[in-house]
Amino acid sequence: MSTAVTHAQSGRPELVQLEISGMSCAACAHKVKSTLNKLPGVRASVNFATRTATIEAEEGTTTEELCEAVRRAGYQAEPRQAGSAHDTDPDAEHARYLFTRLAVAAVFFVPLAHFSVLFAVMPESRFTGWAWLLTLLAMPVVGWAAWPFHRVALRNAMHGGASMETLISVGITAATIWSLRTAFGSPPSTERRGVWQALLGSDAIYFEVAAGVTVFVLVGRYFEARAKSRAGSALRALAALSAKSVAILEPDGSEMVIPADELREQQRFVVRPGQTIAADGLVVEGSAAVDMSAMTGEAKPVRVDPGSSVIGGTVVLDGRLIVEAAAVGADTQFAGMVRLVEQAQAQRADAQRLADRIAAVFVPCVFVIAGLTALAWLAAGGGADRAFSAALAVLVIACPCALGLATPTAMMVASGRGAQLGIFLKGHHSLEATRAVDTVVFDKTGTLTTGQLTISAVTAAPGWDADEVLELAATVEAASEHAVGLAIAAATASRRSLADFRAVPGRGVAGTVAGRPVRVGKPSWIAPRDPALAAARRDAEYRGDTAVFVEVDGRPCGVIAVGDAVKESAVGAVAALHERGFRTVLLTGDNPASAAAVAASVGIDEVIADILPEGKVDVIEQLRERGRVVAMVGDGINDGPALACADLGMAIGRGTDVAIGAADVILVRDDLEVVPLALDLAAATMRTIRVNMAWAFGYNIAAIPIAAAGLLNPLIAGAAMAFSSFFVVSNSLRLRNFGADRSDTVTPGYAAEPSVGHR
Repeated sequence: MSTAVTHAQSGRPELVQLEISGMSCAACAHKVKSTLNKLPGVRASVNFATRTATIEAEEGTTTEELCEAVRRAGYQAEPRQAGSAHDTDPDAEHARYLFTRLAVAAVFFVPLAHFSVLFAVMPESRFTGWAWLLTLLAMPVVGWAAWPFHRVALRNAMHGGASMETLISVGITAATIWSLRTAFGSPPSTERRGVWQALLGSDAIYFEVAAGVTVFVLVGRYFEARAKSRAGSALRALAALSAKSVAILEPDGSEMVIPADELREQQRFVVRPGQTIAADGLVVEGSAAVDMSAMTGEAKPVRVDPGSSVIGGTVVLDGRLIVEAAAVGADTQFAGMVRLVEQAQAQRADAQRLADRIAAVFVPCVFVIAGLTALAWLAAGGGADRAFSAALAVLVIACPCALGLATPTAMMVASGRGAQLGIFLKGHHSLEATRAVDTVVFDKTGTLTTGQLTISAVTAAPGWDADEVLELAATVEAASEHAVGLAIAAATASRRSLADFRAVPGRGVAGTVAGRPVRVGKPSWIAPRDPALAAARRDAEYRGDTAVFVEVDGRPCGVIAVGDAVKESAVGAVAALHERGFRTVLLTGDNPASAAAVAASVGIDEVIADILPEGKVDVIEQLRERGRVVAMVGDGINDGPALACADLGMAIGRGTDVAIGAADVILVRDDLEVVPLALDLAAATMRTIRVNMAWAFGYNIAAIPIAAAGLLNPLIAGAAMAFSSFFVVSNSLRLRNFGADRSDTVTPGYAAEPSVGHR
């Protein structure tokens, strides 16, 4: 029996998700979306990257009805199981599948192209069995290697549709038929009445074009599948971070390990150091430092005690916690983060790629023109053979060889050059927005700052030396596991003898150093008595740093400010963006004081602080509603949804896999000076792609009328096709010189900008 789509008690439809298989391009996703939206009371969007259809349906609609509608459109669908989309990578499997066919096609294409051109230009070089040699070399390419295109074309034909695969398949098939007819047909005439007549009467062998189309299109599809695999890794990276198992606490005090998805609300579970918290909940026993940076952007670990709330997906650094589950499964903040990334990617997936949009009109037009050409020649008395030749020439000249090269060659060259500049371009589909980007939004922790706690200042009380204060504090903190303590301990290698160490949860640490009692901790634990120390504390907190007091013999002797240092490249990067006319915004989950201090130090004017991950997406949307085209630069899991939602997402390469998966541009080097360079490279890549596409279609538009007039035989068409491909490749190769006037990875003017060190 079909399962009805469930609805909330409010009467509002809930989201239903289907896994779609069989889609080969964005045009397929658009077709599935259109088919579903034709159903009464159904609103659907299709994410081609994740092969997921997200549907809102009125009450009474069943999942079986939705799946059947997709099947009628020529694709397969089934209800999506929770987490199933994150466990496998179908795009990586498809890339391996295409690579096998590409390798075979390339091996046969090289000798085929050589012999085909030789026999066409020099008929006297043909020997007995030459036609069978070419056929044996061509068939593995145009048959087996090109089968993915033929299969999709046949399926489209069965359902009355046409796509880019249809044109590719028909072009390959037409070129093959022409070649077979030439190779096994009547021998060529030896009469040559001039160059033009000789060209028109040439018995060109066209196997190399049929095989070449297959090879080049396979290259494009292979790199597209690889790019899609990387794009879909965001959700898989999120799923990998979740706890897979959890140790629940039995009433008798014993523990039992169960799969995390079997955890239920109000169950108590144990979390030890280094383990991931399995669900949102409340600490009922124990004290520990919890690394919240992945979920909240908070640079400093948070100390939790009984009564504190914890978030699933965060990591316990020290101590043992007993947590009572309050939200499990799809209700956790972690699951909500996954949905945010999915929804943001789905919104972008609705935009079809340029080639597919144009092909939706181009493909039917080519077939119509070919049919009209044949009818016109028949009506003019040209005979069936002449009519077929002219119509076939139209299909051959319109074969999208240059279209298959236009995007992947530009992307391959740009990616290689970008790697030299510290930039990785993941895909072209969302880079269209680069031509209109006017606002660059920066995350703070790990993006503008190093993400590592360091000592920013040491203030000593009168009669004390700052180095001595730091040495005493480092001696005690060396026995601590707290992140702030580790930063203090790492600031100096000097140590004294330590005894009687103890940690006071929520306050600090204490011990006896060289026979003197020393305490290091919060101002609330060690009250400052000297005005200079109180002022140092205020200065530190104003900068957003953590103020740690040091007490010796019961008297405060100094203040150590621990903060997150601004990257040296931040000032130059922001200045370069301002020179290019970009607006800059700092968007962070940290406190306003810390955010304002960082923004002032790097030159950013607009600051939006104390924002949760969900709020970051809202801020991006608000900026876009105000007419801004937004590029987002981030590095953490909490940046993933915002990176996916922005018009252009840019992730720091040393950030999390989720941020890298959700972004469009990856900054491989941890250097912000490549941000403006990345925008320039992205814009140059899109310009190159647009020129390539304009040439590819312009060439067809100009050549088709010539072919329809019967003035193009396969030899001329092959030369035109070769030149078209050569132009596209040559235009793309110009990107290798991008940034050649820059020194290494630094653009002009950057070196002259002052750098900023520790605050």
